[in-house]
Amino acid sequence: MNKKQAKKRIEELRNETSYHAKKYYDDDNPEISDFEYDMMMLELRNLEKEYPDLITENSLTQKVGGTVKEGFQKVTHEVPLQSLQDIFDFNELYEFDTKMQKAANTFNEELKYIVETKIDGLSAALEYVNGKFVRGATRGNGLVGEDVTSNMLTIKNIPKELSEPINITVRGEVFIGSSDFEKLNEERALEEEPLFANARNAAAGSLRQLDSNITAKRPLDIFIFNVQKSETLKFKSHYESLAYLEKIGFNVIPVKVICSNIDEVIEAINKIGEERKNFNFGIDGAVIKVDNLELREKIGTTSKVPKWAIAYKYPPEKKETIVKDIICQVGRTGAITPLAILEPVVVAGSTISKTTLHNEDFIKEKNIKIGDHIYIQKAGDVIPEVAEVLKQKRTGKEKEFVMPKKCPVCGADVVREEGESVNRCIGIECPAKIMRNIIHFASREAMNIDGLGDSIIEQLIQKGLLNNIADIYYLTYEDISSLKKEGDKFTKNLLNAIEKSKTNDLDRLICALGIRNVGTKLAKVLAKEFKNIDSLIKASIIRLNSINDVGEITANNIYEFFKQDQTIDLINRLKSAGVNTVYLKENNNDERFYGKTFVLTGTLSEFTRDEASQIIEDFGGKTSNSVSKKTSYVLAGEEAGSKLRKAQELGITIISEEEFKEMIR
Repeated sequence: MNKKQAKKRIEELRNETSYHAKKYYDDDNPEISDFEYDMMMLELRNLEKEYPDLITENSLTQKVGGTVKEGFQKVTHEVPLQSLQDIFDFNELYEFDTKMQKAANTFNEELKYIVETKIDGLSAALEYVNGKFVRGATRGNGLVGEDVTSNMLTIKNIPKELSEPINITVRGEVFIGSSDFEKLNEERALEEEPLFANARNAAAGSLRQLDSNITAKRPLDIFIFNVQKSETLKFKSHYESLAYLEKIGFNVIPVKVICSNIDEVIEAINKIGEERKNFNFGIDGAVIKVDNLELREKIGTTSKVPKWAIAYKYPPEKKETIVKDIICQVGRTGAITPLAILEPVVVAGSTISKTTLHNEDFIKEKNIKIGDHIYIQKAGDVIPEVAEVLKQKRTGKEKEFVMPKKCPVCGADVVREEGESVNRCIGIECPAKIMRNIIHFASREAMNIDGLGDSIIEQLIQKGLLNNIADIYYLTYEDISSLKKEGDKFTKNLLNAIEKSKTNDLDRLICALGIRNVGTKLAKVLAKEFKNIDSLIKASIIRLNSINDVGEITANNIYEFFKQDQTIDLINRLKSAGVNTVYLKENNNDERFYGKTFVLTGTLSEFTRDEASQIIEDFGGKTSNSVSKKTSYVLAGEEAGSKLRKAQELGITIISEEEFKEMIR
């Protein structure tokens, strides 16, 4: 490659690595594997080494990749949180050793190494004053990070007070343990939330939440691995400093091996590689550091990395296996996910016998067939995934996978909306999604059954007292009082709330049924249009599509929903229980807000947003979330923000809560 070609390739690599570094460090949402990114960086580094005059300050070989997320206070690190130079073979390690031996001889210092596991997490600095934790910050770009003190206070293994009243700043790695990560992703899969790509990004995304309540729900942990700054403490070796940190209360990195020479270092790296399968935390390499702190000081650093440390990166482990079958799982919202059943194979210390295939498009893109030989690997050493299909091993006996047209759990129709990659079961009584359906049915915006919360619903399902939505209206005093810790008052209150919900207007029932794309607003439109549930059941797609607020996809969703035998059975049971199925507001002829659109902003003192919206809609008006030229009024409460400013710019009529009360008298 000549210099002109090298320059072009360097520019390409800088653009690619900058893009993927942003996805990894800032968005916590990588699009490629760590190994693929490392190979890009290795190619860039080698080209810059060959043509040093092409090196620029904006190259990621010269700086750390992260930035400060908007919403966090900036923290300037007194001691930079540097990155590490990555290597991928032992030849580079020998080169590193040669440089260290030369430095040790020059400065007449003893040379020993310490080998540690390279934890796959988010680097952070913890600051203590008089032994008390006062501030925590992310690495950011190494010089400036984010103040995440309130989030760090939720991590159990961060001591809030040390056993000695010292001033010290330490560095650690925030991570999520392997078993905790698997559990976290299982929960997200059930709730049909996007899965975390790997434990590192789950940890980073959790620590960088603007709401510490979200962070508190994530199983974050930390290992401390360095003293960044202390004006009073003096150590001769890194190993000695780690022992002290452990003594005063820190959760110190567990694997730290002292080595007298490079051969012992290689032995330690290989041993860590063999034992990593037993660790309950993800690692993506081993870190080799000079142990002598005085020698470190004399060797020095570059702007990005210390010259006295290096990181050996382990390659991802791939194993060949066979796709024995492809089955389908049904999530809590009805999403149907194909799952590959594999010939069991051990990858990165775990026996893998199944892996998700995500959706129909993923199978087509990878061209996966039942009977195929495939390479399986663990993404981030945690999630098993199909890395490659070995098409050259096909015999012709392999079978195409076809997505089912009927739900494998309940037999209801399976639909896939235009523009979506997910196939869904639309059966309202499907056992796979019954808990989520009941939770929605009882929720405030639906039937508003006070007291019938998630935990009570879960207990009733476990006891076999709730098998479908209609069972709510057949619960007895004995059924509810049989629940643990629930007394007479609670039982009576819940029964009263259930009875009260029978008198709800039709729009609440339509919303509560959980028809896809039918929320509170559209439910009101449908109730007003059809007057009773039976008319809605009989409506054709053409009739539904003729309604202004109903699009083609939504019309089809409503039509298909009421075509199911499960739906009709449920409606009949609700009617038998005495649940109202007709439009009650028909007698309200006061439509003083007809043709008017309101936008609500700020905090109201006498109404909730829902209550004010309901009043506006009862008088024939509409509410919107955004201000435009079509907006009639902006109802502004306290601390109104950007919507109020936009209304002022557009000359929209702005009304106070007092003026609104006058309008509705």
